[in-house]
Amino acid sequence: MFSPFCRVEQLPNFVIKLKPIKMKTLFSIKNLSSLFVVLIVSFCMLSCTRCSEPPKEHVSDSYKKKLISYREGRILYDEYSRTNNAILTKYRNGEPDSRWYWFSVEDLEGYIHYVKETAKKQHLKNPGIRIYMGKYPMNHPRNKMAKPEYAGYQTIFLVPTAQGLKQDNPNVKSRAIISTDENKNLTDMEVLNMTNLAPPPKVSTADMP
Repeated sequence: MFSPFCRVEQLPNFVIKLKPIKMKTLFSIKNLSSLFVVLIVSFCMLSCTRCSEPPKEHVSDSYKKKLISYREGRILYDEYSRTNNAILTKYRNGEPDSRWYWFSVEDLEGYIHYVKETAKKQHLKNPGIRIYMGKYPMNHPRNKMAKPEYAGYQTIFLVPTAQGLKQDNPNVKSRAIISTDENKNLTDMEVLNMTNLAPPPKVSTADMP
């Protein structure tokens, strides 16, 4: 029998000679197969990496210590109605001022992300948000309010803060920066307003049920 690694070669005068096939060709085929397998595995691993969900950002649960019940919130609302709001209504000749202010969760999440990312780029610590009371002037630009009829009513606006920084000694060339415990307003960042409020319009939800 002929070896499978040999080929038949017919010479003149009808002499048959067995000539071995070069093993180099077989090794080349084997190497190509191995390379193909490696490429397939790499592609699968890359696809799995792209399809997997990115790591979720850690969310602190410190807010849980600051929660109150709806009933406790109602106590605060009624106290405000009995005191501050009564004075405001009298000052406004019986016309009630705004009682609540509304942002969507999407708006708040986006704004918080903006504050955190900007603070990170500026290497600021302990970013936060300070809520201020305000009032729209009667001639306030219409495009700067959620609705034009909000002119003349109270509103709120959110201001980013971060742990305060101060210079150690302005006369020293190094001007070392020292952090303080007080959170200070970040005046170079945008403020969030354009909130919905009530009243107006005077609807049943203007009160707290």
